Amino acid sequence: MKDFLFKPFEEMTEKDYETVGFKSGLEIHQQLLTSKKLFCRCPAGKYSERYDAEILRHMRPTLSELGEYDGTALMEFKTKKDIIYRINRDTVCTYEMDDTPPFLINDEALDIALECGLLFDCSIVDELHIARKQYLDGSIPTGFQRTAIFALDGKIPYKNRTIDIVQMSIEEDSCREVSDYGHTRVYLTDRLGMPLIETVTGPNMRTPFEAAEVAEICANVVRSTNKVRRGIGSAREDVNVSVDGGTRVEIKGVPKIGRIPLLTYNEAMRQWNLLRLREELHKRGITKDTFEAKWDDVTRIVKRAHYQPIANAIEQGFKVKCVLLKKYAGLLHWQTQTDTYFSKEISDRVRIIACLTNIPNIIHSDSKGENITSAEWRNIKHAVGATDDDTMVLVWGNEIDTDTAVKEIIIRAKEATIGVPSETRQALRDGTNGFERILPGPDRMYPDTDLPPTRITNERLKILSPNLPEKFWISEEWYKQLGIPKDTMRELSISKFAKLFKRAVVEWKLDPVMIAVALIQFPKRLKKMKLDISLISVDMMEEILHAYKEGLLSRSGILIAMEKSIKKGKFYPELLPRPLTSKELDDIIVQTKQEIDKIKFSNTEKRNEVIIGFTMNKVRMNIEGNTVREKILFKS
Repeated sequence: MKDFLFKPFEEMTEKDYETVGFKSGLEIHQQLLTSKKLFCRCPAGKYSERYDAEILRHMRPTLSELGEYDGTALMEFKTKKDIIYRINRDTVCTYEMDDTPPFLINDEALDIALECGLLFDCSIVDELHIARKQYLDGSIPTGFQRTAIFALDGKIPYKNRTIDIVQMSIEEDSCREVSDYGHTRVYLTDRLGMPLIETVTGPNMRTPFEAAEVAEICANVVRSTNKVRRGIGSAREDVNVSVDGGTRVEIKGVPKIGRIPLLTYNEAMRQWNLLRLREELHKRGITKDTFEAKWDDVTRIVKRAHYQPIANAIEQGFKVKCVLLKKYAGLLHWQTQTDTYFSKEISDRVRIIACLTNIPNIIHSDSKGENITSAEWRNIKHAVGATDDDTMVLVWGNEIDTDTAVKEIIIRAKEATIGVPSETRQALRDGTNGFERILPGPDRMYPDTDLPPTRITNERLKILSPNLPEKFWISEEWYKQLGIPKDTMRELSISKFAKLFKRAVVEWKLDPVMIAVALIQFPKRLKKMKLDISLISVDMMEEILHAYKEGLLSRSGILIAMEKSIKKGKFYPELLPRPLTSKELDDIIVQTKQEIDKIKFSNTEKRNEVIIGFTMNKVRMNIEGNTVREKILFKS
């Protein structure tokens, strides 16, 4: 193995990532903007903390068609969780609770999904087959998610190469987690069943920053349809990471693209350091075949401990157990991620699988002096038969949970002799990640017998194709030639106004920069005025821009017309002022001069500026400022 130590995040270079063999792929989940859910007719997108009832369930694994259990399902079953669902009658029906069969797939959602597949240049499947994907974490009450692959083998351009779009699936969203403590996990069901698409890329990204940039491209492709939901929770990225000698690890549910670089850097560091840990174990003669560990109940030995977590546990009648890891001395303090050590790999397993959620949930002899006294460690060492080459791990809790915990500690320590375990890991706020579950295998997928296949005909695709937006990177190249400001280009390229912009510039010959600003920047100004800019429709802006084209509005008038239209909920022609003749403008200027005659100005230029300002307040809807300025300055 190459002798390479990870530098701080800011100092890593492309060459460094090449040295460790960094590879990353994405699984991007994006909610679709539909009125109904995917397999029932409940409303989609209605979020509420309110609930009318609670339902308690326990999850159990089922055999696959080959008579095998999925590893993730077995892991979740070990947790013995009580799953509580909070039900709102306005957003959930008996389908979500697995009491009635599904409806046929939502055609509106499927059409949006197909449009996204076409934008990625994918091959669309001839027939859609619904499958069931097991989820025993309780996030879906049925224990499985209905999902179907609808597109394959797409691509997007990136730098001087292409990124593979391996497949795209349409599926139902899961519940929102409220809390997870001990053996109880609580979910809200308002999001459950909403349609979403999953876009899976190839492992084509070579640095953490490339992973983020490609995620942004994929997000913008689907956003350009303006048929996907926006806002917190509407899009979530799962990022797959591996290094040379490591394995695919999935960082689950990354909420913001900007967090991908640091998260993937830390995962690459974790895998590289776990591989170095394996080397160290092998140097010590510890392999999966020679690995030794055992555990003992040491409650009696530490019953007078002053370390508060253990003292509290004993006071409650709980057990304290010790796992002895032979020849592991010092290795629980082996660095894995930034300011993170191998002991956390073990602590996470205890927290997730044994449900010992109070932190700290373990202590170990590699950190003497930070917990129980040296004398207490010596007593434990003598009782369990440890040597100076060994490590001891203490865990406390009830009998059943500590039995699970000691087994998981031994399992995770033995996995270190093999290398990097295949896991799904949780994205943490500090840029590191923690264990969430064993990485699922193919055994969790099986055909759904409740729904027939759905034919996807060429006729259906021919109807959808003409309405596809232009690919945003093509639009941006044109915008550069037009001189559109950089802070406006990307938003415009994926905006619902992109086609209107093209018409206004190509057919109506309007100033492209001014139109771009009106379509993208003016709504931001109105939002600061606490106006609901979601009411600005394409039809509304088309009428306003057409009025500008016909000379009925000035540039300032466009903004005023937008403001008035929002307040009325629609653009009305009567919002437009009656066109002014040249004589009428002259009369207004004369009237304005008379109004300010009482003000004495030592500077003529200041007087003219005041006249211009007052006049514009009266005529800004349909007279350009330059026209007013020229008239006033010329006559003065």
